[in-house]
Amino acid sequence: MPFPVRSLASAIAVMTLLGACALPQDVGEVDHVLAGADAPEATFAVQYVTRDTLPMLKTWPNSHPTPNLGWITRSNTAPDPLIEAGDRIDLAIWDNDDTSLLSQPAQKVIQLPNLLVSSKGTVFLPYADEVYIAKMTPDQARQAIQDKLLGIIPSAQVQLQFQSGRNNSVELVSGVPNPGRYPLVDRDTTLTSLLALGGGIPTGVPNPQINLSRGGKLYRISSDTLLSHPDLDTTLRGGDKVFVQPDTRYFLSLGAAGKEALINFPRDHLTALDAMSLVGGVNQTTANPKGILILRDYPQSAVRTDSKGPSRDRMVFAMDLTTADGLFSAGEFGLQDRDLVLVTQSPLVNARTILGLFGSAFNLVRSGNTLSNQLSN
Repeated sequence: MPFPVRSLASAIAVMTLLGACALPQDVGEVDHVLAGADAPEATFAVQYVTRDTLPMLKTWPNSHPTPNLGWITRSNTAPDPLIEAGDRIDLAIWDNDDTSLLSQPAQKVIQLPNLLVSSKGTVFLPYADEVYIAKMTPDQARQAIQDKLLGIIPSAQVQLQFQSGRNNSVELVSGVPNPGRYPLVDRDTTLTSLLALGGGIPTGVPNPQINLSRGGKLYRISSDTLLSHPDLDTTLRGGDKVFVQPDTRYFLSLGAAGKEALINFPRDHLTALDAMSLVGGVNQTTANPKGILILRDYPQSAVRTDSKGPSRDRMVFAMDLTTADGLFSAGEFGLQDRDLVLVTQSPLVNARTILGLFGSAFNLVRSGNTLSNQLSN
C-alpha cells in the first residue's frame, strides 16, 4: 500500500516539474523577443540607445510624420473694423433745411436702416446714387456718405452704425462648448479671444490642436504652443474658420509595464522616459528594466545602408534603465506616432516560478509519504 501512494506522489511531482520546463508566458523575455536579429534573413534590426548612438538616431526620419501645416503669426493691426460686402449699416441723416429732398417739413432726421453693402462694396442712397464704402472704417464710410449728400443736402450730418455680415465674421466650427459665427468687433481680434468667446478649450482633450482655415489653406498649431508664444496669437480675418481637435498621435504600451494601453500624445514632443512615466513605470515584480524595447515600423523608403536611416523597415530600439547613461538616453530619445513600448519580463520570474513548483512538488511528495506511513500503520 505505501509503495503505490509514494509512487503516485512522485509521479505527480515529476509531471509538475516537467511542465515547468515549458511555462507559458504573458510577456516575452528580452532574449526571446530579439532572437534571430543577427541572422542574415532577419526581418528586423536592433539598435541600442546610448549616449554614443543618440546623435545618429536624431537624424533618422520620422516613421509616421505629421504634416507641417505651418502657422500665421500675429500682425499689428489698427483696431477699427473695416466694412465688407454683406455687412449692413443704419444711417441717421440730420438736416436743418426745411426744403430737403429726403425729409418732410419739420422733420430733422431721416432714418435709413438696414442698408446692405453690395458685392461691389456700395450702398444706394436716394438722390445720391451709389456710394462705395467697402474697406473703410465706419468713420471713413460716414464721411464718404456725408460728402456724397452735400450736393443735395448742404447741411447734412450723418451718423452710421454697422452690423457685421459673413465676410466680417469668423466661424468657430467645433471642439469648444459654444461653437458658432462670431462678428469681428475690430481688426485686432485674435484667435485666443475667439476661443474665449466659444467657452475655451475643454479639459481632458489630449494635446488640443487648433486648426485655422483661411483662403482655402489649412494651418495648425497646438494649444500649448499657442498659449506659450503670444506672437503666434493670430489676428483673425473675416471668413476664417477655426476648429479644435485632439492630437491623433498615440503609442502602445505592452508587457510588464504599469499598464497596457493605447495612450495619446499629451504634448507635442514625447521621449521614451516620458512614455515610461505615462504607463506607470515598470512592474516591480515581473519587469526587466534592462530590457525596455521600442518597436517602430518605418516605410521601406526610409531604409538606408548607411547610418543616416534605419537598416530595416522594422526596428527595435533597446534601452537599459538601470544605468545613468540608459536613463539619460531614454530622456532624449524621441517617441514617434504608433510606436510600441514593450517592457520585457525578468528572467527571474520563471526561476521563481520553478522554485515554487519544486517546493510544491516536495511538499506533495512529503504529504504522500506521510499518508502512506499512516495507512501502513
